[in-house]
Amino acid sequence: MEKFEGYMFTALCSTNFLISCLIFSRVTREQREPYMDELFHIPQAQTYCQGKFNEWDPMITTLPGLYLVSVGVIKPVVWLADLTGAVVCSTAMLRFINLLFNCGNLYLLYLLICKLHLREKTRTTSRRVLSALSLSTFPVLYFFNFLYYTDAGSTFFILFTYLMTLYGCHKASAFLGACSVLFRQTNIIWVAFCAGTLVAAKMDETWRVEHTKKRDEKSPPSQVPLSFSGAKKVILFTLEFVTSPSHVKAVLLVAWPYAVVGVGFLVFVVLNDGIVVGDRTSHEACLNFPQLFYFFAFTLFFSLPVSLCYYRVLRFLQALKKQPLFFLFITAVSLFLVWKFTFVHRYLLADNRHFPFYVWKRLFQRHELVRFLLVPAYVFAGWNFLDSFKSRSLFWSLAFLACLLAATVPQKLLEFRYFIVPYLMYRLHMPLPSLPRLIVEFVLYTAVNAATLYIFISKTFHWPDSTAAQRFMW
Repeated sequence: MEKFEGYMFTALCSTNFLISCLIFSRVTREQREPYMDELFHIPQAQTYCQGKFNEWDPMITTLPGLYLVSVGVIKPVVWLADLTGAVVCSTAMLRFINLLFNCGNLYLLYLLICKLHLREKTRTTSRRVLSALSLSTFPVLYFFNFLYYTDAGSTFFILFTYLMTLYGCHKASAFLGACSVLFRQTNIIWVAFCAGTLVAAKMDETWRVEHTKKRDEKSPPSQVPLSFSGAKKVILFTLEFVTSPSHVKAVLLVAWPYAVVGVGFLVFVVLNDGIVVGDRTSHEACLNFPQLFYFFAFTLFFSLPVSLCYYRVLRFLQALKKQPLFFLFITAVSLFLVWKFTFVHRYLLADNRHFPFYVWKRLFQRHELVRFLLVPAYVFAGWNFLDSFKSRSLFWSLAFLACLLAATVPQKLLEFRYFIVPYLMYRLHMPLPSLPRLIVEFVLYTAVNAATLYIFISKTFHWPDSTAAQRFMW
């Protein structure tokens, strides 16, 4: 069976690469010149290709990980193939780097699914393979495989980092995490998540031991009721854990490589006087709490085929009936956060080439009350998100939620690319869906990919003050 699965996955990788190459060829023919952020990324990579590593475009806000990897891949190929002229570090050749990352992401997703769902090993070959394929074609991520953006490489190194954490190779994981930060500084949050899973495992163990001593048989040892008393219980335990020298020492003995990366990142922030390099005016941090709600809605839409069912909706209604005051409190807090902490980036209102522009214009700007009327939907989407983690331990879930907050809330700009890694982490840790549900998910992703790529290629338009063709994209 394992040999058959290996053949099946190899054939799948080859087919995926072939189809992606055909799409890549069409996209590159239609858009030969750098487009959008490529206007900054491609010239910078080409500067590195010329060996000018001390030159930097001040408009670029990320570290040079993508350019360094591109040069590291392209230069040996150029030397072996004896290539010269304009083809060296051309727009097409640089974009092709992300197709290689796409293949790597497919393989890493497959390995992560196998590792995270060990208990479901039997009779799940097709489900594991199809899950990996489906997630590798996740629309927002898949689209940027064909342009020279940081998303494919950033996702690759984060997935690789987490895989090494699961295998207990913490030094390798920390090194890969540092590489991911070179692609996007906010990836330090997901490096912290990898360390947080180790802390969560120790806390879960301590929690179980304490509750075994108390003979608390009312609920599973690693879970607490979703209530104010449950929250108080967890907070008190957490404070006791983090102030215990023996527990802190036990965690540091395992997680010290991640701590080294964290200290190095803090040194960078101090020396750089902030997280962003280059143009900081467009990436100002703020407490944009509704970003979390947008992420929940985004997640509900893309996970609809595998996360939602009649019984889950029924459980939600039962939860509402059982704990009305708790949900009323959550709704009131959400309304307050939407009222006081909604920020709108100038790019969201001005750049009509991005899909979020149209989401905001045609939904949120229809009436000032729309953002409040959507709160019940956010509450359901948030509950559905948390309900998918029932099989995960309490403190693992808390570590994930803490990192999710850190990754979404400080972002002023509504940008779906920022949701790629948290969504994949969420989807990877859901129970392995049934084959029919996976097929529906893959069909949904394929349809969205086909639509977005068709719109990008065929539906060009022009601005009044420019002769260049503009295209719609994520």
